[in-house]
Amino acid sequence: MALDVPVPDPPSLSGPQTRGEYEAIDNEIVDTGDDYRREEVEGFLEQGAWQDAFEAWTDQVGMSATDFAVVEEHELIDAFDFYWDPATDEVGYRAPSLPDDAADVIEDPGEIDMELDSLGRIVSEVLENDYLPRDEEDFGFFADDESEDAYGDRDG
Repeated sequence: MALDVPVPDPPSLSGPQTRGEYEAIDNEIVDTGDDYRREEVEGFLEQGAWQDAFEAWTDQVGMSATDFAVVEEHELIDAFDFYWDPATDEVGYRAPSLPDDAADVIEDPGEIDMELDSLGRIVSEVLENDYLPRDEEDFGFFADDESEDAYGDRDG
């Protein structure tokens, strides 16, 4: 069953958030900057990754237009967070959950949360597979902030 709704605008990624918010174990790591490259990821979403992923998701999602209207009403699309995870060298995401007050009007709130998680996974896969291609010589998607020959001048 396909969901027939217009593609909403991509989420505007917020940050920086501390690394501790993304780790399963509560570490007391203090981040002062955003090394999650949200600005660059957001650019790829705006360049078409969001539309491609959203259309792929609507082709396979089991959500009704009525349920999606509740998602839009609670601005859950903009609550997504996509980021570059430097530890795993992959695009990560945090999918929003349906708020408790919305769960009262939805027959199966857990299903909506699962579908939102599915959207996050598909967006991450589209970003990695179609917008951030890897080659065999360069493992990461983004160039390092330092030049590749940063250590080349040590002999001089």
